Amino acid sequence: MALSQEYVRTYTDILIEELISAMGCTEPIAIAYASSIISHALGGSPEKLRVGLSGNIIKNVKSVIVPLTGGMHGIDSAICAGVISASPHRRLEVLCALEASDVEKIKEYKEKTPIEIYELETENAFEILIEGTYGENIAIARLAKRHTNVIYVLLNGQDITTNYATEDDTVEKDSTDRSLLSVKDIVEYADTVDLCEITPYLEKQIECNMAIATEGINGEWGASIGKTLYNMANGDVRTLARAYAAAGSDARMSGCEMPVCIISGSGNQGITASVPVIIYANHMGVDKETLLRALIVSDLITIHQKTGIGCLSAYCGAISAGCGCGCGIAYLKGGRYYEIAHTLVNAIAILSGTICDGAKSSCAAKIAMAVEAGILGYEMMASGHQFYGGDGIITKGVENTIKNVGRLAQKGMSETDREIIKIMLGKV
Repeated sequence: MALSQEYVRTYTDILIEELISAMGCTEPIAIAYASSIISHALGGSPEKLRVGLSGNIIKNVKSVIVPLTGGMHGIDSAICAGVISASPHRRLEVLCALEASDVEKIKEYKEKTPIEIYELETENAFEILIEGTYGENIAIARLAKRHTNVIYVLLNGQDITTNYATEDDTVEKDSTDRSLLSVKDIVEYADTVDLCEITPYLEKQIECNMAIATEGINGEWGASIGKTLYNMANGDVRTLARAYAAAGSDARMSGCEMPVCIISGSGNQGITASVPVIIYANHMGVDKETLLRALIVSDLITIHQKTGIGCLSAYCGAISAGCGCGCGIAYLKGGRYYEIAHTLVNAIAILSGTICDGAKSSCAAKIAMAVEAGILGYEMMASGHQFYGGDGIITKGVENTIKNVGRLAQKGMSETDREIIKIMLGKV
């Protein structure tokens, strides 16, 4: 049965909302974005800063290199880079405003400026609250739930939020309704949607994510997981898919200045959901339209899984994207709802529960394993093999299994998340 116009519009809006560009790991870039708002609102670099962050943001910023800072890493580097940028209109590409000469400015500012960083007591996995002073002026900005969701900006108590966010952004609300997502309808949407409106977003995803993946293969980034796999591939498409996806993360986690088209607020997930599908499409020689429709499947199934899990959690988001790319590959090979649903359940059963212990170079290795799980999930299905309801958290019906994963991540792993943060901050 054809999808209603409501569903078509909603699915299109979700893709447009999700497929945005970001330079660098999105949590430090969100901090830089918030800091740039403060600097811009004050009309100068703050003389003192107080920055509250949710635990999951602290976890994801602690170890990752901030682009265009000369190799600096961590929370204070992200804050200072954003202050010097002072270009909030660029949002998640805020650091693109920096020039080579700004590296010394960032270093000097970091050395001389008192910056208090503390963990927020909040129910939000994603929240930033930043306060800066410049002379007698005080500016405060709060971001929550999503990386660019500006809740409010105050200057000396006056609300100036509309200078930095649209009316929709200023409301503390969730994004486009994801409760309408289902695997069956995602496949129907991918089969039938008019591609005109979303093609530019998908083409940007292909261009950006393959560019950084190629850079990861050709350059020396991180632990070189992608390059290691590439040198083992000997033309094998399965290994090449893992290699290029991991290589994109190698580069991104190590401060590569190339932009990434993100999914669920994550560049690593954006790379994982797209690059293996592109590698398979090129290997198979499929036409562009088939590739775009396969990317829709991978992107939306990744988002569908993440809806129940949440933006940030103890559950590694690359696993969801790896499962998603397996579904995109199944679509390329002619699979539709039945084949894709079984691919997804198989893939979920393999690596569910892999922990997220922050953004760092080992993310690339987790991505390689996540892509392997997605591909194995498809190959199991293609060979007539599958996991069944009652096998661990797998239950009858793909939607019920997706709900189980969300419950595991949100409720079952909440204490795990707190322990991971304590371990990373040396509080044990």
